[in-house]
Amino acid sequence: MQTRTIGEVILDIRDVSLAFGGVKALTEVSFDVREHEIRAIIGPNGAGKSSMLNVINGVYHPQRGTIAFHGVQRTQMRPHEAARQGIARTFQNIALFKGMSVLDNIMTGRNLKMSSNIFAQALYVGPALKEELRHRHKVEEIIDFLEIQSIRKTPVGRLPYGLQKRVELGRALAAEPNLLLLDEPMAGMNMEEKQDMSRFILDVNDQFGTTIVLIEHDMGVVMDLSDRVVVLDYGKKIGDGTPDEVRANQAVIDAYLGVKH
Repeated sequence: MQTRTIGEVILDIRDVSLAFGGVKALTEVSFDVREHEIRAIIGPNGAGKSSMLNVINGVYHPQRGTIAFHGVQRTQMRPHEAARQGIARTFQNIALFKGMSVLDNIMTGRNLKMSSNIFAQALYVGPALKEELRHRHKVEEIIDFLEIQSIRKTPVGRLPYGLQKRVELGRALAAEPNLLLLDEPMAGMNMEEKQDMSRFILDVNDQFGTTIVLIEHDMGVVMDLSDRVVVLDYGKKIGDGTPDEVRANQAVIDAYLGVKH
């Protein structure tokens, strides 16, 4: 049972519509995310779930609607600006540097936290050296947290899929986000790997106080982890509520069972 306190709304999405040419990816979608909660976005393939995450972190710019983060409303924002505001993201397809070690991959997540100029970093002297050591200490804490000490020097490309997913989570955590977007964090995992990842997601939420928005197809995982669930189908919202409320929603049942389609 999760014991943390759910706070006020920190992300408010209102009437967001997104289209690519004549294809409507999202149509007037509205929902909010509260501080410290785990908010799931579910739906059949092609429902618009990843498009919604891309809107939240500035990869896509909606034609209509607004997004307010910590009360600041915006219609357009670029991914690096979202990162500076405290929004981190993992991806459906792992986006790591396969030839670099686990430690160095997670270290790249600290880039926005570094204040030394590139020349000082390259020379690795003076304040840049002290800063580097501070960031490495933080990365080592994340490595310990994710229980990947034994592979910290291993090139990521040599790791099995489940561990690569864990490293990608570590890189996102290195940015110390207050909102973490997880795009199918358990895709392709076996049961044991899913259990491990579920535990880490709960621990990130509980111990770090990080608000999490996740896309996941495994309904057992969604219902166990989430405080609230929003359901998309063909780019439209068809359900929103607690896991129990969503599970009993006839429109959601129809969309997943194919009754109407």
